[in-house]
Amino acid sequence: MTAVRTFSILALSALAAGCTNMNKAVVPPVPIVAPPTKTEVWQGIANPADRDRLANVSGAWAAGLAAARKNFGSAIREEGALLREDAGQVRPAPTPGSYSCRAITLGQTGRGKPALERFKPFFCYVQLEGETLTIVKQTGSQRPAGRLWDDNNSKRMIFLGSLALGSEDEVRAYGDDPQRDMAGIFERIAPFRWRLVIPWPRDGSKLQVFELTPVPEQPK
Repeated sequence: MTAVRTFSILALSALAAGCTNMNKAVVPPVPIVAPPTKTEVWQGIANPADRDRLANVSGAWAAGLAAARKNFGSAIREEGALLREDAGQVRPAPTPGSYSCRAITLGQTGRGKPALERFKPFFCYVQLEGETLTIVKQTGSQRPAGRLWDDNNSKRMIFLGSLALGSEDEVRAYGDDPQRDMAGIFERIAPFRWRLVIPWPRDGSKLQVFELTPVPEQPK
């Protein structure tokens, strides 16, 4: 009798425990969401057309250099690393401050235009806004300005900006006017020498390359 009674008590206890567990709410596991990568951050800001331009930057280099090489081979060689696609180096972020800048266009911008144009130097400025680097071209009738975004590729940053025209005092934010939007790749190509590459720009050329070299102080 004692053994039977003991077994009955254990069975009832097990049944009660089972009922208690059945009454408890089942808590589903909380999914772990990984933070976005550096590339995903800027891709979430860039419009589809600019993402496509940046994805095909090698095509822009090939088309631009092919168009210019026939008549401007010596000029391409003179520019050295500036016009070499693979010249990018690690640590591409520029130091805030004043820069002497100049632009080169590869590929014709219209009938009768040369396939390589080198423009007069101008001044631009790199500054830090919070944790974000910005670049502003300070003079001229067309003044690009925008932000630099980190990328998973350690040899480049991504430029997303807009174009101010004429006497406009303020540059529109990227995305405000798709016709003014600019997207490019920012690289360090030598000590104290950087470039901003704009593939497939809206002026009809194949590639725009801006060279940036720091200056102690801009002339008044």
